[in-house]
Amino acid sequence: MRPNTLAQFIGQSHLIGEGKPIRLFIQRGQIPSMILWGPPGVGKTTLANIIAREAGLPFHQLSAISSGVKELRDIIQKATEQGNVILFIDEIHRFNKAQQDALLGAVEKGIVTLIGATTENPSFEVVGALLSRCQVYVLKELNVAELMQIANQAVVSDVLYVHKKIQIQDYEALIRFSGGDARRLLNVLELVVESAATDEIIISNEITEYIIQKKIARYDKSGEQHYDLISAFIKSIRGSDPNAAVYYLARMIDAGEEPSFIARRMLILASEDIGNANPTALVMATNCFQATEVIGYPESRIILSQCAIYLASSPKSNAAYVAIEEALAEVSRSGDLSVPLHLRNAPTRLMKELNYGKDYAYAHHYEGNFVPLEYMPESIAGKKFYEPGPNAREMELRAYLKSRWKDKYGY
Repeated sequence: MRPNTLAQFIGQSHLIGEGKPIRLFIQRGQIPSMILWGPPGVGKTTLANIIAREAGLPFHQLSAISSGVKELRDIIQKATEQGNVILFIDEIHRFNKAQQDALLGAVEKGIVTLIGATTENPSFEVVGALLSRCQVYVLKELNVAELMQIANQAVVSDVLYVHKKIQIQDYEALIRFSGGDARRLLNVLELVVESAATDEIIISNEITEYIIQKKIARYDKSGEQHYDLISAFIKSIRGSDPNAAVYYLARMIDAGEEPSFIARRMLILASEDIGNANPTALVMATNCFQATEVIGYPESRIILSQCAIYLASSPKSNAAYVAIEEALAEVSRSGDLSVPLHLRNAPTRLMKELNYGKDYAYAHHYEGNFVPLEYMPESIAGKKFYEPGPNAREMELRAYLKSRWKDKYGY
């Protein structure tokens, strides 16, 4: 059922309609490198095939999931021998920087015309040098009329259906189960047709729902929806919305997601997004993760729900995350600075003679278990990485640090 021409292609009229960019490129025979960005099942791969066919260019396809630099270089070598070719890379957002860099030279020199497909924002997932050499086109989710047209076209055109008399009486269930994905719509239609006892088939909402029985979750543990749902789940918790968090949790549970995967992401979030605003969050998330390791579905859904609601309802702070990122950036900038002598370990006589450990003051020997030593390397003395967040718990930490360090770190 994959269309072979622009005339057969349904949807994306803002890109392939008369006078629109992709149609004009094909008519002029000048195809630029481009990124097709849009949700699953809207025609990214099909459109790439049509562009190559109508432009009369050789077509090579790679999947970023299963292909590496070697496969990429093999195709670039073939392209060097053949002349300009279309290189289509599905899920290009999965290519790492090294793979994208290996592609850059061939795109710059015009050895290949790149068409990348992605469900993720390319400004975040594609390296800047490569992105600057590509046009980005956004493909829209298919609307109801377009999905109906695809279903009707399948009924009259698919070679599996030509000997059958198929009438689509109701479209609502077909479209609902498709989730706006043309590929899924055709799969649902095929299931309904193949389940019929005769070659005369009337497709109604009742028949479709009976045959499908349970909504086909628009979800794939290794695909885009897997990442979309966990992303929405984490962002809902970060945004302090327990209701949205539980909704996306239910979506993942309904699709059969591993409870340990969900719990592991909450464990990370407990430090990254809550941290010292509520230290108990990390304890809760750790216990949740451990519990899901020994308790599977259906009972673990309750544990996951309890933890998600607790984390979403907790005060938020990313101060610990920011602190370690800034400290790592400082290490990258300043390199291996010398540890002050008074902080060095002195296990040998020579080290002691070299003043390792000299003048170190043991905090517990002083009032309040504190002595204002300099702990930083000399060249970055007084540099602050941790900035307590504006929440009750970390305001207490700020006051404590202020009482100890006065204005040294600006607390």
